[in-house]
Formats: sequence, structure tokens, C-alpha cells
Amino acid sequence: MREEDIHGVSTIRVKGWQAAYAGMVPQGYLDALTVAEDARLRRDMFERATDTVLNLVAEEDGTVVGWAALGPSREDDREPSDGELLALYAAPDRLGTGIGRALMRQTLTAARERSFQRLVLWVLAANTSARRFYERAGFLPDGGSSDWPVDGVAVPEVRYVRDLAPPRPLR
Repeated sequence: MREEDIHGVSTIRVKGWQAAYAGMVPQGYLDALTVAEDARLRRDMFERATDTVLNLVAEEDGTVVGWAALGPSREDDREPSDGELLALYAAPDRLGTGIGRALMRQTLTAARERSFQRLVLWVLAANTSARRFYERAGFLPDGGSSDWPVDGVAVPEVRYVRDLAPPRPLR
């Protein structure tokens, strides 16, 4: 991701949340999201960025159509070899076109290159389409759950995990 990609990433994130999370997250919260504010926050993060978090973008004809972020797990009880898929979004009008799968492949490759042995992610419990996508990518729920407080409403999330260790050869 380059600085000039920030607006495109923010557009995908905000429009993606508003489309995917309707009925799962309080509507007032979704309605209040703006691309301009998200881009401002993302630009601040970008300027302070270290190499801890890797942001990947998918582009078509110079336009950002997908975004993924990978970093070390943010959970205190995880191993140092645990990475976290912090975000993975395709533009809402590009869902089902392979952008998400391509970003997932690149993210898994990057996670292995960073020597992560396991990758965790959090997904809204009610987001069945995202859960199916992650399960097809080899992630499984591990029983971890949490409530994300949004405008006074507890929005349930579940944790998914995928082992990244190379498969052992058959004997």
C-alpha cells in the first residue's frame, strides 16, 4: 500500500462496512462512517507506520479494489509466532470476482515469509458470508469469542485460526 492508495482503501472499508454489516451493527454507527474521516485516520496511521503491519492492496487499472492488513496477533495470550489477519476487504461491487481470494493468497504468503506459524482473525458472528469465505481459506473457529461494543450494543465476534506450518511429508 502506498500513500496514494489511502483514499481507495478508506472507500472500500467504509462502503464495505455499510454494505456487509447492515443489520449486524447499529445503523447509526454505519451511517456516521465517512470516507474522509477514515482516510484522515488511516493517513495518520500510515505516517506513524512501522514495518509491523503489512498493508496489501489489489488494483485493477490503477484503482484500488481490495485491501488486506497483516500483523502480529494483538492478543496478550498468543504466541509471538502468531500473526493476525487484521482486515481483508474487496470493494462491494467486486465481491465474488476473486479479489478476496487473491488477497488471501498474498496474505498467507506474507505471513509465512514473516515466520508466523499460525494466523488468527476476528469476524462478526452474524457475518455468515465472511465466515464461509474464511472457512474455505482453511480457517476454523477455535471457540474464542468477544463482544465488540458499538453505540451501547454488544456485537458478538468469533475468533478463527489457521495453522501455517508446512504440511509434513507422508511416509
